[in-house]
Amino acid sequence: MTYTAPTTEQLFVLQHIARIDAMAEHERFAAATPDMVEAIVTGIGDFAAEVYAPLNRVGDTNNPKWDDGKVIMPPGFKEAYRQFVEAGWGSIDGPGAYGGQDLPFTLATVVIEALGSANMGFSLCNILTPGAIHALMAYGTEQQRATWLPKLTTGEWNGTMNLTEPAAGSDVGALRSTAEKVTEGEHAGLYRIKGQKIFITFGEHDLTDNIVHLVLARTPGAPEGTRGISLFLVPKYRLDADGRPTISNGVRCASIEHKLGIHGSPTAVMIYGEEEECLGEIVGEEMGGMRAMFVMMNNARLMIGCQGIQIGERATQQAQRFAAERLQSALAGSPDRTPVTIDKHPDVRRMLWRMRAQTEAARALVYYAAAQVDFGKLGDEAAAMRAEILTPLAKAHATDIGCEVASLGIQVHGGMGFIEETGAAQHYRDARIAPIYEGTNGIQAADLVGRKLGMAGGDLIRGLIDDIAYGAGDDFPELSQLAEACRAVTDWMAKAPLPDRLAGSYPYLTMLATATCGWLMALQHRGAKAALEEGAGDTAFLEAKIASTRFYLQQIVPAAAGLAPAALAGNAALPEIA
Repeated sequence: MTYTAPTTEQLFVLQHIARIDAMAEHERFAAATPDMVEAIVTGIGDFAAEVYAPLNRVGDTNNPKWDDGKVIMPPGFKEAYRQFVEAGWGSIDGPGAYGGQDLPFTLATVVIEALGSANMGFSLCNILTPGAIHALMAYGTEQQRATWLPKLTTGEWNGTMNLTEPAAGSDVGALRSTAEKVTEGEHAGLYRIKGQKIFITFGEHDLTDNIVHLVLARTPGAPEGTRGISLFLVPKYRLDADGRPTISNGVRCASIEHKLGIHGSPTAVMIYGEEEECLGEIVGEEMGGMRAMFVMMNNARLMIGCQGIQIGERATQQAQRFAAERLQSALAGSPDRTPVTIDKHPDVRRMLWRMRAQTEAARALVYYAAAQVDFGKLGDEAAAMRAEILTPLAKAHATDIGCEVASLGIQVHGGMGFIEETGAAQHYRDARIAPIYEGTNGIQAADLVGRKLGMAGGDLIRGLIDDIAYGAGDDFPELSQLAEACRAVTDWMAKAPLPDRLAGSYPYLTMLATATCGWLMALQHRGAKAALEEGAGDTAFLEAKIASTRFYLQQIVPAAAGLAPAALAGNAALPEIA
């Protein structure tokens, strides 16, 4: 088997970091009993290993095929997706009124982690639909919800997010797609959509009989920039009188991209309204598109952070298996010259522990962020505000970790890691997109210092640092030192001009994210020690958890404090490149 879900680890983090038991004390999440949580975590792990994982290499080598506007998925994908829908995995945190299970978003995050670790490219189809659901719940009309949410919630139809255009890139405000309101006839009140979008994940495929596109466009006379953007629901097929998707809607896939990785995910160039009329429904108010889209974006950013865990877990498992089997050289300093498996050599052990500790840290960070979203839904305003702070940290830092761990996985394999047949290279290729999409990691850092830093007069970030410092206590001096370094940089950033803040934003984000991870690892360290002393739980797992958290706190946390000079250097330290 190529992937085994880390069920014990996931349940431990859910308990000690996400505080899933505390969520279940509230009526809204009362169904999240310990038995239910364990059943979901175990069940999705088995499903991912048995159904998604065998298709990982298939999707990488037998890519989706474009044929005159249609995309045919690789063999086995359609059947696997049907099983996903039938098992109800897409409806975990979906709204109960529309067929969902109304369970915590944190549990849905575990589901996405398992699917993505098994097959990252394929699982992208499962990531964006929940964001479309959240956008419609927040800004859609009752009729839109009743029409579209039942099928989106089950996964029978999937949702996409259409932002990027060829001339705009990350500058969403520069988009040129248009939406003109129909004022008479049977389609009065709808909008004629025209334009082109690129990099649309699962914008076209044959897994479902309809695709629901959420498209940003500009109405006539709307101001330039993001203020003039509106959001539209544009289905691949409009619905007939019986609610069936049978009416062609002028949505066409012009091509799919040839990419470095995530080959199992068709990334489409989409054309709207070129050859036939394309009609869309406005979601929310005219020129309120960015507010509605950010509901999708924030969900997607946490899910992309989850991809860092996915690749880290898969690469770590593969590297550990390889290192435990690969015989090479005698152990240094040993009189016995018999070759040993490479996991006995100190530098390989260092890499394996770093891979494991970083992956566990990323998991703790993303689960914690997801849990704050859930507690926010329960009325905890402080948790909701903390989720705002954690989102750029989780998206950027966890995806950086995914790239690092995948690279280390190749290093553990040595020359064999550079050979495609071993599979280690695929993890590296797949991981590299995650720091780029849903807002590049540089944009996440800019958001941190440009918007999040000033929220509540800076008290939100300072409150997080206070919790980190308190959590370090006397046990973890390295974490205390990093917390104080973060505090000093935060105080400087609060007074510095924006160009100086931006110049140091990325090292600052890394410092703050590492400190947050260190705090969450310290909590797990104490939890594992307490359980071990009580004789509760899996002894081998608890001992390994103590070792990985100690490694993180003693070897990874101290290095982050060294980023302070770069964070404080200011814009003058970055002269223009000739």
